[in-house]
Amino acid sequence: MALQAGIVGLPNVGKSTLFNAVSNSAKAQASNYRFCTIEPNVGLVDVPDERLEKLKELVKPNRVVSTQLEIVDIAGLVKGASKGEGLGNKFLANIREVDAIIHVIRCFEDENVLRDEGVINPMGDKDIIDTELQLKDLDGIERKLSKCEKLAKTDPKMKVEAEILARCKVHLDNGKNLRSLDLTKEEKLAIADLMCLTDKRVLYVANVDEASMHTGNKFSQALIEGVKDENAEVIVMCNNVEEQIASMDNVDDRLMFMEEYGMKEPALNRLIQSAYKLLNLETYFTAGVQEVRAWTIHNGWKAPQAAGVIHTDFEKGFIKAEVISYNDFVQYKSEAACREVGKLRIEGKDYIVKDGDVMHFRFNV
Repeated sequence: MALQAGIVGLPNVGKSTLFNAVSNSAKAQASNYRFCTIEPNVGLVDVPDERLEKLKELVKPNRVVSTQLEIVDIAGLVKGASKGEGLGNKFLANIREVDAIIHVIRCFEDENVLRDEGVINPMGDKDIIDTELQLKDLDGIERKLSKCEKLAKTDPKMKVEAEILARCKVHLDNGKNLRSLDLTKEEKLAIADLMCLTDKRVLYVANVDEASMHTGNKFSQALIEGVKDENAEVIVMCNNVEEQIASMDNVDDRLMFMEEYGMKEPALNRLIQSAYKLLNLETYFTAGVQEVRAWTIHNGWKAPQAAGVIHTDFEKGFIKAEVISYNDFVQYKSEAACREVGKLRIEGKDYIVKDGDVMHFRFNV
């Protein structure tokens, strides 16, 4: 679906280390992930899903295909980026194109890793990025508001749009991100063409030292406390450790390494899964002897739309969908068994697909 989550952060916070972990993990032959480079800074990575492994165990297909997510390593940002400082223009252009933000924040002390911003200050770092994005959004909002106010004198629709833009301007002037303004879906149409940076969903990564990877530290706690009103997830992880795990091709070596660190799975798995959910995405499955496959859809999509992800002809010629809930499939262990006990349902065009549904589509060619 070509939806992207962009990794952002100040210089030397572990942003590129995290992207390298994603890249290496996906490239590793023995890894759960597949990876290909779309551009030098864009990676396509599999979304880990235990349900897919369970379906593989039950169906024993010829192959298994995961659903995927694009991760973008965006150029570093410095104070003054909104005015063109550093690689600011490149940063802002790239972030405008992504659908969600993974904001990496330094939560470790290391005198060998340079830091221009002084003492470690997670919320201070966050505020630098927020301010630059807010200033860029404010510039676009003010330009459009000026035009709308002139047109509003003769066009009532423009008056309504101008009022929405004015609310956005006040919000940004107060140092707040537009995603916290709670605009309705209809109201957001007024700023849709601006592709506002602070209206994008965000996930925070607290990059801590090895000793704090399980417990966190005072810096990660400060970040968690500081963003608690944003309704945003904070993932505490050590990016260096994740990169080391991801670079190991041998499964046994990876398991031994994680055991030494007391890890059941890489934190990278949680990050990718959280980024997937952040984009408001869900997964349904098709399960047959030839292939067990995960398919990506948006939350709330109906059956014909879901069918269209496989092929546009499936949506155009949609008749019905055969649906088994994932839990029922696992309980009864096969499609045939589910059919026998009445757990296979026939759903029509208005059926809203649920995360984990195992589906088969009937359609006219």
